[in-house]
Amino acid sequence: MSGPGSQAAIRVLLVDDEELVRFGLRTVLESVGGFEVVGDAGDGAAGVRAARELRPDVVLTDIRMPVMDGLEATRQLLALPDPPQVAVLTTFHLDEYVYAALAAGAAGFLLKDTPPREIAAAVRAVADGTATLSPKVTATLIDSYVERRAAPRRAGALERVASLSDREREVLQLLGSGGSNAELATRLFVSEATVKTYVSRLLAKLDLANRTQAAILAHEAGLLEH
Repeated sequence: MSGPGSQAAIRVLLVDDEELVRFGLRTVLESVGGFEVVGDAGDGAAGVRAARELRPDVVLTDIRMPVMDGLEATRQLLALPDPPQVAVLTTFHLDEYVYAALAAGAAGFLLKDTPPREIAAAVRAVADGTATLSPKVTATLIDSYVERRAAPRRAGALERVASLSDREREVLQLLGSGGSNAELATRLFVSEATVKTYVSRLLAKLDLANRTQAAILAHEAGLLEH
């Protein structure tokens, strides 16, 4: 329960085929406070069903699971009405599952051995939509993802950003560099509320699911090379 005047607890659903991992994450989040673990599931299909029923703010999902893996679960979760934010749990194996989850719209990545306080901070960040999870990890993944697909995707990325205004290109470039809302506000000389408006409009205009996909597009279009 939230105390008087406090913000509502962030509702989290845990999806992992290892019961010990689910227990550990639940323990971490509940001990920190400000979170409500509304449920957990041992495979992606069960996770999607639980999300449809429980309507969490954030789903933490593993990649490799029986019945339905985290990649397909991410796609189905993001197709729900008023979808939750989705963060992928990983042991940081840079395989195609991880890249595909990034492209499918996962908001970020959380290492399973991340220190407890960082786990809580990361879940808060992705729930608020103001930052990606584990920024250094996500930046590394984006760089590797883009490098492996640069040639065939550069033309398409340039075409997508061609219609942006100078201000929109600047916002996209800052998102590509991993800037927080506070950092964007400082660089753009506007309020954080205005930054949120800019980002929301940019994502809608480019038909992107979240800031991570915006960062990928910025890298693919070469906006960070100048």
